[in-house]
Amino acid sequence: MDNQEQKPQRRIRYKGTHPKTFKEKYKELQPEKYADAVAKVIQKGSTPAGMHRSICVNEILEFLQITPGQTGLDATLGYGGHTLEMLKCLKSEGHLYATDVDSIELPRTRERLEQLGYGSEILTIKQLNFSNIDQIASEAGPLNFVLADLGVSSMQIDNPERGFSFKSEGPLDLRLNPEKGQSAAARLKTISQIELQGMLLENADEPNAVAISRAIISEIKKGKDISTTTQLQQIIKDALKFIPESNRDEEIKKSCRRCFQALRIDVNNEFEVLYEFLEKLPASLAPGGRVAILSFHSGEDRLVKKSFQRFFREGVYLEIAPDAIRPSIEECNANSRARSAKLRWAIKA
Repeated sequence: MDNQEQKPQRRIRYKGTHPKTFKEKYKELQPEKYADAVAKVIQKGSTPAGMHRSICVNEILEFLQITPGQTGLDATLGYGGHTLEMLKCLKSEGHLYATDVDSIELPRTRERLEQLGYGSEILTIKQLNFSNIDQIASEAGPLNFVLADLGVSSMQIDNPERGFSFKSEGPLDLRLNPEKGQSAAARLKTISQIELQGMLLENADEPNAVAISRAIISEIKKGKDISTTTQLQQIIKDALKFIPESNRDEEIKKSCRRCFQALRIDVNNEFEVLYEFLEKLPASLAPGGRVAILSFHSGEDRLVKKSFQRFFREGVYLEIAPDAIRPSIEECNANSRARSAKLRWAIKA
């Protein structure tokens, strides 16, 4: 009958004693409701599903020296962990701008921060690529502090529907904004072997770039549609069967990680976007303005280092970090995703 009440739907049960897939981890996906369960996951050194643990928070705040009344930018909002800590430093005086291209995660982060009491009077969030920092500076005026965390957020990596990881079956997408641009699957359909080989070398320093690119292009020429994460993973596995069995599994895992990274950098034009951001950065800073950039890949770090050094030589920056700052051993032990992080900073003259 039309008026008959529907029975409430029970959540999907999982096999075994612990949930394994992303959707089954209902407690981790509701941290506000299951705080104790989330705390246990973090205590084990893992990142709860659907969350992100900010890296080098203390080091970043110590350098930025944020004071009430200042205007700043979190160029990569993500889960909002760094944003929240910077907002606390402002103590309801001044203003923080935040940008991100992720159309899926941005509304969720906005809602979380609003629920914590950070509304439009102190925080302005825009769905905008951080390469458009000049647009923010045009609206906000010269910025006293800027942070850019170049890493992919854990909630993006862990969600199979985003296609960032080979650990779970999902569409081979890898776009930070799935509403724009070309997916990784579409990109592979149009690429040549030489171009793919170069991409794997330049974006990920992949030692087996020749074998992997040859295998991928061979499958495409046969008419195979490489549309899922596990399909690409299997091709990489088959291409690397020549590796001695004693360390084959570990090497395959590393190559898969590097190949997915290379494709992600390519489909999101990450190096080009970073270069544009770095070029516009000095003009967007106030005199004495401070910028901190957290990178997770040698190519990114190299771009940041060279840009800072060039502007320092030209007298645009008063001071730059002499060396990259690495997360503490304690932080790396507590959060394995911090191990590849490098922090560099600069101060506007």
